[in-house]
Amino acid sequence: MVTVSLCMIVKNEEKTIGGCLSSIAKAVDEIVIVDTGSTDQTKAIVSTFTDKVYPYKWIDDFAAARNFAFRQATKDYILWLDADDILKEEDCNKFMELKKELDPSVDSVTMVYNYAFDEYGNPTSRFRRNRLVKRENDFKWIGAIHEYLDVKGNIVNSDISVTHCRIHRKSDRNLKIFQNRLMRGETFTPRDLYYYANELLDHQKYNKAITYFDKFLATGKGWVEDEISSCGKLADCYNKIGNTEKELESVFRSFRYDSPRAEFCCRLGFHFLNLNRYESAIFWYKLGAGLKPPEDDWGFSNPTCSTWLPHLQLCVCYDRLGNHEAAYEHNELARSYRPNDSSILQNKKYLDALLQKDQ
Repeated sequence: MVTVSLCMIVKNEEKTIGGCLSSIAKAVDEIVIVDTGSTDQTKAIVSTFTDKVYPYKWIDDFAAARNFAFRQATKDYILWLDADDILKEEDCNKFMELKKELDPSVDSVTMVYNYAFDEYGNPTSRFRRNRLVKRENDFKWIGAIHEYLDVKGNIVNSDISVTHCRIHRKSDRNLKIFQNRLMRGETFTPRDLYYYANELLDHQKYNKAITYFDKFLATGKGWVEDEISSCGKLADCYNKIGNTEKELESVFRSFRYDSPRAEFCCRLGFHFLNLNRYESAIFWYKLGAGLKPPEDDWGFSNPTCSTWLPHLQLCVCYDRLGNHEAAYEHNELARSYRPNDSSILQNKKYLDALLQKDQ
């Protein structure tokens, strides 16, 4: 059986680090914590799990800190997590089984990252990341911010999920790092342009975000999933500044890079629904409902847009067209995903009454 070092970088994570380490401690053989300047109880908490706690002077470079953490590992493979991540019990059990069965020829194992959730705990944002890598390969982290692990070789896609449990409010730390880099005259890579635009959007600097998303797309050198994502975020920006025409144009722009994604189909469905063009809305919602991202898809996806949401909206469209049987059918499909949703239950009550009256 292979051995695993868990390597993490942390700072002032007293509210989450205990839950993170508790969720995975039994499944790893070594825990390496690199602290970049905590002033709370983080170091005291992690010391109950490991004595391998290393101070590190923060230099506004996440890749440098993560690479330092990886260099402290001594086991066969390295697992990385952030302090507000956990492995649920079923995923931890899967991870322990993976350790028993993992072929040493594997260079990396990917896991699904469930990043955001609705009120029922269902993922609304998920994507894959390389999570477990062979230590002797000396894979490096790249990028001062929004860093990525440069991995190649024999990569296995697992069904293990890492669950993000964010409790921190967004800060301007990342935005300031980007701005300081610009002030120093650094040249941004396409990836930098994309993530800087994301930070601008998060801080409601919509016009400037539009400028940098356009700069990123103009390079023609971005990862296709980031290009598609940029089109959606451009649409968000234009929506916020009230430019409906450009919002719609940005949605259709995404089709240049790949076949339609469920998220964009639902946006188009909503657009036509608001114009009372129900047949057009139905076309796009039905298309979205039939689009499922592949299990090994690396791009960001929102399962909402291919599960309950398009069916709920199809219920609305068919009801307004007077086709209550179809409305009921799609509401039931939505209810299969969200059985306790008050809106869906209210629709059921309303449609039950109508259909009984029609008999």
